[in-house]
Amino acid sequence: MGQVMGFTERDPAIEYRTILRPATPRDLALRQEWEAKQPEALLICQERANAMGGFDAVKFVGALYNYEGTMLTFLYSTEEKVDISRLQREVGRLFAAKVDFRQIGPRDVAKLLGGFGACGIERCCSTFLTDFSPVSIKMAKAQGISLNPSEITGMCGRLRCCLVYEYEQYVEARKHLPKRNKRVGTPFGEGRVVDVFPLKDMVSVFIEEQGVKIVAREDLVPLDELKALAKKAAEPCDKHGDGDCDCGKPKGQRRADKQPPRHSAPQDTGDND
Repeated sequence: MGQVMGFTERDPAIEYRTILRPATPRDLALRQEWEAKQPEALLICQERANAMGGFDAVKFVGALYNYEGTMLTFLYSTEEKVDISRLQREVGRLFAAKVDFRQIGPRDVAKLLGGFGACGIERCCSTFLTDFSPVSIKMAKAQGISLNPSEITGMCGRLRCCLVYEYEQYVEARKHLPKRNKRVGTPFGEGRVVDVFPLKDMVSVFIEEQGVKIVAREDLVPLDELKALAKKAAEPCDKHGDGDCDCGKPKGQRRADKQPPRHSAPQDTGDND
């Protein structure tokens, strides 16, 4: 059972699921009835696991009945390898519905529990995220975020999902900006890059006797690259050494220089003079 949240145009490239029918008052009553039984079912499962022993490393997160009440699924999380089959057989005798156990990861646990994130609003995983993209520490570094675990780790104990949101924009913006400690030319003089602001398309440059200046990308001159090009241009040719060389000329001009000039033959006009 779902809830209509809005309307959108149909995309031919997307395969949509079929809506069977609008929910009736009976449907809503059945859902409320089975949802009310879920906390009790979870408590029974936890008590049975404690009585049997051997499940101290398992955290039982939720119990979910299907729409008709014929299937009862227990969600659990664990960092260790645990044989859950004997508990499944024991709990299956206590319920009329078919019992199943499903292991979920730390991010799914946080999604079920809900709550608020460090930003002050409800967690993304509990509101709009439908799947979890891989998150790496490299994404935090690219965005200049402090690597303090308390600032980049979510309630699930994993890296925060929001580190993915602006990562591609930062990577694309950094491609056009110099890295830190690069020597650059600015309208204020030559200096060294001390910090980069990718989304502003600017860098901060330390200039002797003037301090730190904020400079836009279009006002920067890449001194290191220009020096490298000038050094390369001053070096002798790899093929001819210090001798005469026209390797730097276009191919068409080289051929023209090597061929002798063409002279047109005098034409016979028929005059005897």
